[in-house]
Amino acid sequence: MMKCLLVYGVLGVLLIPTKCNQISVCVEDDNDLRVDCRMAPQPNKIDSYEFSWSYGTKEFLINTNVSGSSAEGQFKGKSYVNELKPHGYRLTVINFGDKQPHNTTYMCKITGVPARINVEKDTLVRCSAVSVFLERSSFWIVCGLLFLYKTHM
Repeated sequence: MMKCLLVYGVLGVLLIPTKCNQISVCVEDDNDLRVDCRMAPQPNKIDSYEFSWSYGTKEFLINTNVSGSSAEGQFKGKSYVNELKPHGYRLTVINFGDKQPHNTTYMCKITGVPARINVEKDTLVRCSAVSVFLERSSFWIVCGLLFLYKTHM
């Protein structure tokens, strides 16, 4: 009985909803830099996006669809943005994973709402299907573990 209460207590804590990161940065296997910006759209507004990074006192615009703004020359033709489902945008900078400064702040704005993350070059993670699965599917993993526990009890 005590073991069962302990398992349910741990699973209950794991199922508490948490706020997921609005922005994540990783390097793909082909050395492309990937920045995911997951923010829900605002009602009655047309989605716009801006991706930039800064280090020191300098900020560089990487990609945008805001009229009147343009990317820095070093990023023109080297980056593209795809829409993410159910909401958000993914920036990919081609062959740029090892060219970032040591300590960088990545920023994105979707419809004017900003998000940012600080990343040190040494801690920049590799993008992998396993990490994406674990990040987005924790509820189903916990349910599967509970099912396995109950069937083997």
